[in-house]
Formats: sequence, C-alpha cells, structure tokens
Amino acid sequence: MEAKQQRQQAMNDSRRALMLDAARSVFERLGIEGASIREIAKQAGYTPGAIYSYFENKEAIYGALLAESLERLNAVVDAAGSGIDGAASPAALLEAKANAWFGFYAVNPRDLDLGFYLVQGLQPRGLTAMLNDQLNDRLHDALKPCEAALQAMGLSAEDALRENTSLFAHGVGLLLMQHTGRIRMFGQDATLLFDAYVIELIERLNKPRKAPGPNEINKT
Repeated sequence: MEAKQQRQQAMNDSRRALMLDAARSVFERLGIEGASIREIAKQAGYTPGAIYSYFENKEAIYGALLAESLERLNAVVDAAGSGIDGAASPAALLEAKANAWFGFYAVNPRDLDLGFYLVQGLQPRGLTAMLNDQLNDRLHDALKPCEAALQAMGLSAEDALRENTSLFAHGVGLLLMQHTGRIRMFGQDATLLFDAYVIELIERLNKPRKAPGPNEINKT
C-alpha cells in the first residue's frame, strides 16, 4: 500500500510540475491577464478540469511559480559564502550574499519577471493579501543576510535597512536595464556596475568615522 501511495504521489508531483512549466510558458507569452486555465491546460496537454484539481485558479498557479522561484533564490543566497572562512569579515559576507541574489536574477531573467509581476503590468492583481505577504516575506528572507552583514559592519538596524533597500533598488534597476537591453545604449555591463556599487558601499562603511570636534559637541 505504501509503495502504491508513493507512486501516486510521484505521479501527482510530476503532473503538477508539468502544469507549472506550461503555465510559465503561457504567462511569459500572454501575461497573467491574457492567460487562461484553458490555455494552460492546452499547453500542458491536460483538460481544464485536470488543472482545477491541482489549482484553484490561474492566480494560484502564478503564486506557486513565484513561490518556487523564491525558494531557489533563497537556496542560492544561503549557499553563498559557504566557502568563506568562518572568521570572514562582515564585508566579505555582504559581498557574497549581494552577488548571490543579483547573480540569480541576472541568469534567470524570467524569475525577475515573476518576482516583480512584470508579466502583468507591475501590479500583483489576483493574489490574495495573505499570499502576497508570504511571497514578500520569502523575498525579504533572501535579502536579510545583507542586512545582517551591514549591521555587523556597525550600522544601526534603521541604517542597515536603508542601505540594504538602496542596494536592492540599485541592483534591480541594473537588472531591468540588462533584461531590456537598455544597458547597451550606455556601453556598460550590469554585473560590473553592481560589483562597483558593492565595493564602494563597503569602502564607504569601512572608512573611520571622524569624531565630532569640540564645537560640534557644544552645538548638540
């Protein structure tokens, strides 16, 4: 009985994966608003009823695709820096973790589309508030190691959050320019520009902080 259940589960997992692959293709081609369960079923080689036995609607499929993407992103970030000495500096960890999430999206532009709802006009329409919050939390999980490294470099929690937000925004902007090909008009390389940003951030934070002079102390 157990072997039969395992075979059934394996078959279900295989069907679900095939449906998700088909949905990814349809979303890339038509966007979430132009896609339909019927079109996804056609792409997967199943009936619409078969799709509904696994997913409530196309938004649930989109959420499943994004969730899977974010799990892969987190795995890449978690593994980054694993070869660094345990006594590695926070700066080395910041560089490794930042390059990990940037590199993931650089080689997986379709995941960037999913993560930022670019296949449906920037708005996460159709996703429930709870699901959207869960997905946002998993994205934030992939960025928290950078924030932790920034705090380890001496920043307050508030300042680390601000710097991490700027780092992410800068990286995403470069990724979008690379993804759309606009970076070519400047004759630049997105990865090199991101590397330079991270290095400059680390150098800025590592600069000795100048102690306030007597006049500055008296003014406070």
